[in-house]
Amino acid sequence: MVRIFFGIILGILLVPLAGLLWLYYGKVPVAVADPPLPDEREITGLALSARIDRELIPHPPIDADEHTFIAGAHIYSEKCAVCHGYHGKPSSIGENMFPAAPPLWEKHHSGSVVGVSDDPPGETYWKVANGIRLTGMPDFKTQLTDTEIWQVSVLLANADKPLPPAALSILRGEAASTGPALGGHATAP
Repeated sequence: MVRIFFGIILGILLVPLAGLLWLYYGKVPVAVADPPLPDEREITGLALSARIDRELIPHPPIDADEHTFIAGAHIYSEKCAVCHGYHGKPSSIGENMFPAAPPLWEKHHSGSVVGVSDDPPGETYWKVANGIRLTGMPDFKTQLTDTEIWQVSVLLANADKPLPPAALSILRGEAASTGPALGGHATAP
């Protein structure tokens, strides 16, 4: 009986000690090129999905119209394209992140879904506004207004549908420096 009790106490002490030594000696896979921990994507994905589901705004407060798409394209070009790429031009930066930043203007490997067009705009809004820890996705709620976040979120929700030529030109990187975006947002080259 004493051996069993001693084994339990030893196990309770050794498991945390082994974990601390693993952290202390730098054996945790923290570099981008390191393989992920077992079930890392499932564990983090579960927590992220639960949080988004709890805070999801079900209906965008703006319309999916030409004005929204063009304004969203200017914002996307300025803030998002560096990691997520342009229409037909993937980002070399985003491909080298861990996890890789999804190319938001490319079809998924299986199916006809483009980028995050299968996600409700409220989910994209949450991700843009709040960011996602440990992915490189920053929060934009201090850089963009709620309307601007909704504009880019509604644009991305419609990435698999025909878009106005002016928005497509911006999303191809052709008109990124043509002047201020609708809504008073300056654009970057």
